[in-house]
Amino acid sequence: MADLVHRQSLNQGLVQLLTLNRHPKRNALDTAMCLAIEEALLGAVEEGARVVVLTGDGTVFSAGADLTSQAFADELYPALENMLDTIRTLPIVVIAAVNGPAIGAGTMLAMACDIRLVAEDAYFHVPVVDVGIALDEITIRTLELLVGGARARQMLLTGARLTAAAAVDSGFAVAEGDINTALMFADMCASKAPLTVKQIKMEFAHSSGRPFGREDRATAQLNAWWSEDLQEARRAREEKRRPEFHGK
Repeated sequence: MADLVHRQSLNQGLVQLLTLNRHPKRNALDTAMCLAIEEALLGAVEEGARVVVLTGDGTVFSAGADLTSQAFADELYPALENMLDTIRTLPIVVIAAVNGPAIGAGTMLAMACDIRLVAEDAYFHVPVVDVGIALDEITIRTLELLVGGARARQMLLTGARLTAAAAVDSGFAVAEGDINTALMFADMCASKAPLTVKQIKMEFAHSSGRPFGREDRATAQLNAWWSEDLQEARRAREEKRRPEFHGK
């Protein structure tokens, strides 16, 4: 499965670039691809990465679910949902560098990420009403939260596309830009306090299928408050320098 996702280590291992490597199929997501993405993400965390940048090979971010490969409802959709929840619950930042069209499950993949940057010719399209399939509650609620109720209804009920400009205008994406812009954001995120990032991610995971319990979230808050990184931030302010965080 490793060849389906190319993994590159950057910034002394603090950033990992994951590239969907299925361009002949327009980076469509089948079960194997979903499992490969999840494996690569968990591998990045295990190797100490603080940020993952996810992009697509070629001119398409992802053309969505590969409906020709297996039963969508029985096999692919559960694998897709599990992979998306893994993104939402990772203790590190995941950035989507949307290099081209993100269709159906490709839009869902971008939505699961923490930060989205979009190429000028990228767009988002969730044409479920044109293919007659159901959409899970988390995806619908997340889209509503990210683009607003009116836009979400327009996209889902009419099959309208969200252009790159509209994605930025609505707040769905933080900026237009290429992979270099995404890596700039990644380097910035990699310099932040890891325990605080983890705690924030745990709170945002309330909209996932695997939300964290009250006790785990309280522990994450205490870990940040009592961390060596907090003391480092105080020293850095006194010494007028940038803090160097170690996640301890």
